[in-house]
Amino acid sequence: MSEQHSFTALQLAILRVLWERGEATVVEIWEALHDERGLAQTTLATMLSRLEKRGAVSHRTSARQFVYRAVVSEDTARHSMVSELTSRLFEGDVPSLVSHLLTSQDISPGDRERIRAMLDAADPSHSRKLESE
Repeated sequence: MSEQHSFTALQLAILRVLWERGEATVVEIWEALHDERGLAQTTLATMLSRLEKRGAVSHRTSARQFVYRAVVSEDTARHSMVSELTSRLFEGDVPSLVSHLLTSQDISPGDRERIRAMLDAADPSHSRKLESE
């Protein structure tokens, strides 16, 4: 991945609104986040400006208002942030990250099956080996 994206909780909340809606004005984003975050619109506008400088959002002007949209996809942001987490906390050791996730939280039998299915889908030769045994 050529560019790393790391976002604060507030920045992610803003991006989630944009990912869900496609695009939104400061007022629309403020309305979506106000009950949860209690932000001033000026604070939100500042955060959007910072996100734009980082290349995470862009805007167009409509009726004298900025209409923002996310430039970074949700999948790209997740991938980048998980890669950074893996690198910083687990020294790049993906199995250690997965082991930590599996042992530090309650995993239901249904979740285990979903995880097995994901692993099988990621490595089709593994599922074929199991079927032949």
